[in-house]
Order: sequence, then structure tokens, then C-alpha cells
Amino acid sequence: MKKSQRIAEFVSTLEADADNVVGDPRYAGYFTLFNEQRYYEAHDVLEDLWLEDRSGADGQFYKALIQFAGAFVHLQKGRLPPGARLFALARKNLGPFAPHRHQLHVAEVCGMCDRYQRALEASQFLQNPWSPGHAPRLELERVVRD
Repeated sequence: MKKSQRIAEFVSTLEADADNVVGDPRYAGYFTLFNEQRYYEAHDVLEDLWLEDRSGADGQFYKALIQFAGAFVHLQKGRLPPGARLFALARKNLGPFAPHRHQLHVAEVCGMCDRYQRALEASQFLQNPWSPGHAPRLELERVVRD
């Protein structure tokens, strides 16, 4: 089975609140997976969407969120310098979309990138600032419909 087919089947099983998320279910799925600390899967799901529209208006936005999840994959595996590099890339690519885009408070995510990168650098990559018990969450803003 092809990777994109597996992702499509997986996304169809996610329990995203479709009434409150605008857009592609892969976008909503990214946040569900991220908040479950399934960063690699979050990366894959959003990458599937990004591959369809790399050069479009959301290409850099999706790329940055993929990098953000990738940074946490590295932290989960104890690879601290690559994690710091991905936080820096994610921050750079997210910056133009602040303060908000697609129900996400982008400025808050940029702040997370900065905090994690600073913590990694301050410890000279000897201490992992991430732990399962204190993992960050990404929340989408609710859509109000009349």
C-alpha cells in the first residue's frame, strides 16, 4: 500500500471535530496527532497535504508545521542539535504568517520554537527540554457559525 493511501485511510479514522475545523482533514489530523505526541505521524499527514501544493499560498506554512513536528521527533529520540535546527527553520518559515493563519495562533507557535531552541542552546544540547509529561499542545481556534 502506498504511503499516501495509508495516510488517507488513517486520516479518515481521526476524531477531529469537523464542525470546528476549516479545510482539509489532513490539517486537522496534524493537530490531533501532534497533541497525542505522535509527531512523526503528524509530520507525515501534513506532508501529504503539502506535497500537493508546495508552491501554493500555504506551502511555506505547511512546511513550517512539518518542520515543527520534525523538531519534536528529534527531541523524542534525544537528537537535540537537529531538533534545534528544525525549530529555527520552523520559526523562520512561520514568521510571515503571524499572528494567525487557518485557525492557528501562529505567533504562539513561533514563541514555542524560540523557547525550545533557546533552552537547547542554553544547555549546550545536554538537556532535553521536552518530556512526555510536559509536552506542548497546539489548539486551533474554534469557528463560530450562525
